[in-house]
Amino acid sequence: MDLRDKAILTALQQDATLTVAELAERIGLSKSACWRRVQMLEQQGIIGARVTLLQQEKLGLHLTVYCAIRTHEHTADWFDGFYKMVSAMPNVMEVHRLSGDIDYLIRAVVPDMRSYDEMYKKMIADVDLYDVSSSFSMEKIKYTTALPLDHL
Repeated sequence: MDLRDKAILTALQQDATLTVAELAERIGLSKSACWRRVQMLEQQGIIGARVTLLQQEKLGLHLTVYCAIRTHEHTADWFDGFYKMVSAMPNVMEVHRLSGDIDYLIRAVVPDMRSYDEMYKKMIADVDLYDVSSSFSMEKIKYTTALPLDHL
């Protein structure tokens, strides 16, 4: 990973719709050299996908919920059921397995409190959960999908 690779990654994190020509011009490379680097970054799995970020509020998804999950089950069968449940819920955006008192943290987006209540009822019906503690985001202070590259 050199400075040009970092520059490519930075530019693509800001705007994944850049053409190879536009990207090459920004980075100061020929189109073919730039394209080879992008392909290499994709093959290495550093570039995992190119997506369009949507504005959740403009789509009626006004509520962001963080669900802290605790369970007394730590078996492969339980995890398989939990994994299938959260994977099948389109409003679940992220799921993290944590160390400490909380076993899993879920970030979900829903239109309103009633929709969250339906999600909650589905979760507790589908999988044996010891405790579900939810917090609701009142204001988004910072949000980014761009990963820091300064350490490279």
